[in-house]
Amino acid sequence: MHITGLHHVAIIASDYARSRDFYCRALGFKVISENWREERQSWKLDLALPGGGQIELFSFP
Repeated sequence: MHITGLHHVAIIASDYARSRDFYCRALGFKVISENWREERQSWKLDLALPGGGQIELFSFP
């Protein structure tokens, strides 16, 4: 099997604010969307990667 690309990677963070700062400020990834998911009491942040991929950053209580 030969992997030719990556669509997205999901990351679960224990400290959402710190993780968001790291990926956005330190690494420079751009926010695609950010949503508070009331039913799960968690954040979901979609970040753009160079080449069209995405990081999905989740927080859980």
